[in-house]
Amino acid sequence: MSELPDVAYKVLTAAEMAALEHEGSFTGAPVDLADGFIHLSTAAQLDETVAKHFAGQTDLHVAAVDLPVLGDAVKWEPSRGGQLFPHIYATLPLDAVLAYGPLERDHDGRIRLPVAG
Repeated sequence: MSELPDVAYKVLTAAEMAALEHEGSFTGAPVDLADGFIHLSTAAQLDETVAKHFAGQTDLHVAAVDLPVLGDAVKWEPSRGGQLFPHIYATLPLDAVLAYGPLERDHDGRIRLPVAG
């Protein structure tokens, strides 16, 4: 298996993004709270995650999360089709977010990943 990435992505509603910015941390969306961890996706998994879990929703945001900052709170666990997904077993602090912005797509329909600066 290839090396696991150091950055993963969290899809947030506008209200969740506002809460992360205002409160400085995010405890999770309803599905996260129900499952006991915050769901993230790698860049390669993000499009399928949005299609499966956020279809038809608008005003979504994407946060790039620096996984090494979270240390042992990050666990890579199998999910869809046995793929390993990063899960956070803690609150997501804003200082672990490298960049964030509205979920936008390029001219080919691919999700644009947020970039800092």
